[in-house]
Amino acid sequence: MSAKNRDNHNRWRNKTIGFRVSPEENEQIEIAVRLSGLTKQDYITRRLLYKDVVVQGNPRVFKALRNQLAAVLAELERIEAGSGVNDELLDTIELISVILGEMKGE
Repeated sequence: MSAKNRDNHNRWRNKTIGFRVSPEENEQIEIAVRLSGLTKQDYITRRLLYKDVVVQGNPRVFKALRNQLAAVLAELERIEAGSGVNDELLDTIELISVILGEMKGE
């Protein structure tokens, strides 16, 4: 039997919430979760409750940043003269920029 899932206030998390997203939305959520270093559950809960998502630098986050930057670079190299930039790519670049800016300040 697994241990009961409790939050930071020792409250038992026994409610399940589910919702549908498009494949593109799912990819954006997955990218944000990887770059945050949090679990998907913690990331989504914090965002929905308007709490700050504080990225703690660790090897997993740095690897996710490196991999995402490589993907952004590949996408930018594919685009000719910036005419084909989509909103998802711009959102990802903005998220990476914010995270790196905050890490620089530490």
